[in-house]
Amino acid sequence: MLSTLTSKGQVTIPQALRQRLGLVPGQAVEFDLSADASCITLRPTPSARQLPQKGFGMVKVKGTHVPADWDAASLLKP
Repeated sequence: MLSTLTSKGQVTIPQALRQRLGLVPGQAVEFDLSADASCITLRPTPSARQLPQKGFGMVKVKGTHVPADWDAASLLKP
């Protein structure tokens, strides 16, 4: 399979290869260069949006947001 490098340094991954690797738009990929620089390995990798430790902001809240300093215990009568 052949592909051409653009002036922006981009290469189109052929459709057959994308399908075989299970790549979808927005999918992160990892490149690895062999020691003698004769081979580039391409492998799918989880994007930042797919990693659990990077999950901040993934939960969308509908309705009123509660301030961070709000304390439910303050509503209880002594």
